[in-house]
Amino acid sequence: MVEQMNSALLRIQPSGIRAFTAMAKAEPGCLFLTIGEPDFATPDPIKEATKAALDQNLTHYPPGVGERYLLERISRFERERNGVCYAPEEIIVTVGATEALFLALRGIVNPGDEVIVPTPAFGLYEPLVTLSYGTYVPMDTCGDGFQITAENLSRHLSPRTKAILLNSPNNPTGAVYDEASLQAVYQAAKERDLFVLCDDVYAQLVYGPYQSFSRCQDLREKIILVQSFSKPYAMTGWRMGYVCADQPVIEQLAKLHSYTVVSAVSFLQKGCAAALDYDPAPMIQTYRRRRDYVYGRLAAMGMEVQKPDGAFYLFPSIRQYGLDSETFCRRMIREAKLAAVPGSCFGADGYIRLSYCYSDDALRQSLDRLEKFLATL
Repeated sequence: MVEQMNSALLRIQPSGIRAFTAMAKAEPGCLFLTIGEPDFATPDPIKEATKAALDQNLTHYPPGVGERYLLERISRFERERNGVCYAPEEIIVTVGATEALFLALRGIVNPGDEVIVPTPAFGLYEPLVTLSYGTYVPMDTCGDGFQITAENLSRHLSPRTKAILLNSPNNPTGAVYDEASLQAVYQAAKERDLFVLCDDVYAQLVYGPYQSFSRCQDLREKIILVQSFSKPYAMTGWRMGYVCADQPVIEQLAKLHSYTVVSAVSFLQKGCAAALDYDPAPMIQTYRRRRDYVYGRLAAMGMEVQKPDGAFYLFPSIRQYGLDSETFCRRMIREAKLAAVPGSCFGADGYIRLSYCYSDDALRQSLDRLEKFLATL
């Protein structure tokens, strides 16, 4: 009966990141640079606020879109931190950024609509577009330093374009879109009836100047902003995020949210409010130091790699070694006992993704193994 199931579901594949992680776990003594998850524990003030919520018996149904105190705190955070103005009525608290992205895509895409996604890109986007019965349109940015040019974008626009999905800082490259990239998207959105989805889950993990496309508030009726508590506050297991949009849009997405998950977890929302009062600067300083160390090691090995401006990944090229990325990563697991993620998982064969969400000692050992492995190729 499998063939009688949802045709869109049958077309998508399981996560390649998790597949390679599982492969590495089956290899005794293997080290991992695969998962983009902070190695820090959730900060104590966030946990304490959540414990207090449980003691207060905040375990019943919350308002579907989120508790008013959290919606107001998110509204203030976005205004003060990112310079964008969304009223509490224009926000939905979601079960992670994944649900927020699902709501956005399922809410705007009709069968056959096209969604342009600059690649390399997180592997979640294509399945979500497919499950929405849309057409995923990858736009290769590897030749442009992982930035968007007006010329490249214009080649991918069509009468069927419904949305452009931006992820900055980017997973897997760590690149932050520059002013020219944002301006190229702005002109396209200004001239056409299309949405711009801003996946800003790494927006606080930046090491220099940063602007989100969501600042273009003159186009706010076309912008859907997705955020997460997972990455900046080491809250990956909490599965909490939010989505912001112009009120007529958010009201429609709220219907889908109510029929999908009803609401985010009630008592966790106290922890989320506390998170927005927490300064993650010490964690960011650690990520910066690790980035500099890993980047320096890769450059010394002769790898072609761009220094990332955000997130916690590096995306070096392996084209000089004459192997496709999956073969490279399989061999590295077997021969060097080291796991990375093939660039093919992000629509960019010829690269590998290395996460530096690991201890200093683990990074040192991993890069020593990588250096020895490269010497054999």
